[in-house]
Amino acid sequence: MTYSLFRDPSRRRFLGFAASSAAAFEFGGLTRAGRATPASSNRPAVPPRLPAPRQVDAGPLSIGYVEMGPSDGSAVILLHGWPYDIHSFADVAPVLAAAGYRVVMPYLRGYGTTVFRAAATPRNAQQAALAADTIALMDALGIRRAIVAGFDWGARTADIVAALWPERCRGLVSVSGYLIGSQQANAAPLPPKAELAWWYQFYFATERGRLGYARNTREFNRLIWQLASPQWHFDDATYDRSARAFDNPDHVAIVIHNYRWRLGLADGERQYDALEKRLATQPAITVPTITLEGDANGAPHPAPETYRTRFAGRYEHRLVRGGIGHNLPQEAPVAFTDAVRTIAS
Repeated sequence: MTYSLFRDPSRRRFLGFAASSAAAFEFGGLTRAGRATPASSNRPAVPPRLPAPRQVDAGPLSIGYVEMGPSDGSAVILLHGWPYDIHSFADVAPVLAAAGYRVVMPYLRGYGTTVFRAAATPRNAQQAALAADTIALMDALGIRRAIVAGFDWGARTADIVAALWPERCRGLVSVSGYLIGSQQANAAPLPPKAELAWWYQFYFATERGRLGYARNTREFNRLIWQLASPQWHFDDATYDRSARAFDNPDHVAIVIHNYRWRLGLADGERQYDALEKRLATQPAITVPTITLEGDANGAPHPAPETYRTRFAGRYEHRLVRGGIGHNLPQEAPVAFTDAVRTIAS
């Protein structure tokens, strides 16, 4: 498979930077010399300590977020997925902050200290709502433009910000590539093996699934971690640190709505109809982009060749080797950090 590299003078700077990286990547179908770096050695030298969350009113939410680095630095917004939290970036953020970036890590709606400002607001997790939350956060923090980077729900959100608000996006780092979808597209059946990988989506479509997730949230999500990253041997302390974010009073409602909305089993809010109509056309992303994939991602994810044409600007795909699963920023923080810094250069 061949993917286009950056076709401008900055490509030389990128290649020089990549040559000194501690991670082993496969760049655009060309494998770097040397054996793959195991996940256990792909760690930075900075201890994973995050400051206490702050709160800011942004749109319908009071968003909990952690900020690191100088307030006048180039902004980088790091977006987590399900079932994870901002600690997926615990090794990434300190390195970027030390390099002079303003790093912002928000809890998505339904996670951590992010809460709805009004009890009557629908607990809506459609894709456009999550992206609008990010723009509202940027406005609230006075961030005009930022690099947006994420995985899972966070990657989809970052993709949407880059596609619909390119003037607010300096660049994009997206794990598993182009994840923008629509209810209409999601109505098409997949091959049986692919449908099997989405077992939890169908579970959540039932009342039994909602009750089961509410009753067994931490056990359920730990299983997802294990299935999505089969070669990542995280310890109890690592999981428990993130699992506290699932105690949010809206967490179950947000997760259930997200997956039911995808299947057309739950309505969104009319205020997002125009955005969803644009997203249904699969808009091209024109900002500079690096997509990443772990070589041991056990979660459902598209093959890189299926989304290459969705990126119309400078683009590169990197395969991160060493048994790296779905939670790539936490399993391979050096690789993720390198991608952000390359986009910023």
